Amino acid sequence: MNRVDPDAPARILVVDDTEANRYITGGWLRRAGHEVLEAATGRAALDTVRDEVVDLVILDVNLPDMSGFDVCEVLKGDAATAAIPVVHVSASHVEAGDRATGLTRGADAYLSEPIDPGELQATVKAALRYYRARAAAENLAGRLSRLTEAGLEINTARTFPALLAAAVRGATAVLGQPVTVLVVLPSGAHLWGCGEGPDRPVTTRAEHPDPLVPQWRATPGPPRSALDPTNTVQLVTFTDPGEQWPAAEVTAAVVHTDPEQPATCVALPAAAVTTGEERDLLIQLGQTTAVAARGLLAYTDEHDIALSLQRSLLPSRLPVVPGLTMAARYVPASSVAQVGGDFYEVTELDTGVLVAIGDVTGHSIEAATVMGEVRHALRAYAIEGHTPTEIIALLNAMVCRFHPTGLTTLCLILLDLAAETATIANAGHIPPLLIDDEHAAYLPLPGAILGIEVPRPEATTIAFPKGSTIVLMTDGLVERRAVPLDDDLETLRASMDPGEQPEAVCRRLLATFGRDKDDDIALVVLRRT
Repeated sequence: MNRVDPDAPARILVVDDTEANRYITGGWLRRAGHEVLEAATGRAALDTVRDEVVDLVILDVNLPDMSGFDVCEVLKGDAATAAIPVVHVSASHVEAGDRATGLTRGADAYLSEPIDPGELQATVKAALRYYRARAAAENLAGRLSRLTEAGLEINTARTFPALLAAAVRGATAVLGQPVTVLVVLPSGAHLWGCGEGPDRPVTTRAEHPDPLVPQWRATPGPPRSALDPTNTVQLVTFTDPGEQWPAAEVTAAVVHTDPEQPATCVALPAAAVTTGEERDLLIQLGQTTAVAARGLLAYTDEHDIALSLQRSLLPSRLPVVPGLTMAARYVPASSVAQVGGDFYEVTELDTGVLVAIGDVTGHSIEAATVMGEVRHALRAYAIEGHTPTEIIALLNAMVCRFHPTGLTTLCLILLDLAAETATIANAGHIPPLLIDDEHAAYLPLPGAILGIEVPRPEATTIAFPKGSTIVLMTDGLVERRAVPLDDDLETLRASMDPGEQPEAVCRRLLATFGRDKDDDIALVVLRRT
């Protein structure tokens, strides 16, 4: 909505049961440039205000069907018409008490007939100025409130599609126009977010288009961002910008958060950006979107580095062991620009097959680094011939000394295929799930997480005959906000089929439990054959 000139002509309803009075009053108003509507009764006045756009009502007190005081009360009592200024006029109700009654019951001014044309014009102008200023202030307050809400949604977006959608929704809500948002990544990919208007769906897409626009002209804008002095922001009008944009000519806030990086644009039809208020709001939205995009890029870069590090520290392949079928998966978090410390390990030893799964607390490169150290130390201790109980104790000492804040959960299994046994030591991790022909059950194994100096129980040895399956997982697979972990663990347990092969188990569990998770997932399935 554009700001209205406080002295601009208005649409005025003149309500009087005397045609001559309507004619005279209407003539004065028309000569001042106003558009005049007429009504002879109170009911006709209420119907007109309900059906037509009316900026001001000049209302006679004496009407044939109802009092002008009553008409005014109805108008002021309805939220849809309460903001319309009402000027009472009367030739008979001219006493101070009459004026007090009219003003008390909602009128904005009270004139006694005969009316002086100059006084009428001045009263109309004053009433319109007041209500237009109030409407403009309320509109700006609403826009600023929506701008704050938009900024919150933009800055909490965890992916670029979510960021674009938030920016489009926010800009559309603030400016009330179709909006297009463009974020250009360092790779050259152009990410577009488009909206057709309030309460309409947002579409996003990525492409590698030709140069942004064939022609453009710059209009004056502040050289530096108010949010960050290192940013530059400019209002630019693009002519014939292409089909991605909402109009043949658009005005965009073009923001550079880094001289070496491409700009972020928030654009809408040029005809919708006509006031300083609208330009300021567009610049604020552009700055907020660009700063959020820069932060998300930084998180994405860290995520890529940490993910590469984490994948390099995980087994490149599982060993081929006669009598044992295995499958494993590592899935990074899908909705956060960070990486966790989930890991697994499968190593052949002289004493059997060592299988481990664990999770370092936190989401960062540091968590991935601690994970790598734990995994390498675990393999070294295992090769030295230590038992699962001893490996847990040695790893705990290492974490306590070198990574006191890197608390780690770990489940360690040594499989003796000849003896058909599995020796298990657990350190605060989700217990392994054992499936055989008769039932599927979690093995309740005690043990505190690594990084805490407390007494630890001995490892537990169980039977692991042919046809048995063990499932190891990290909590990212089953944990959901607002849902007890035990409930999801029970749902997973009840879904197990004794004859299902490890690869099929991994595919099914990830499809059923692992979609759109905000935590990493590690999963290992072992089947004795």
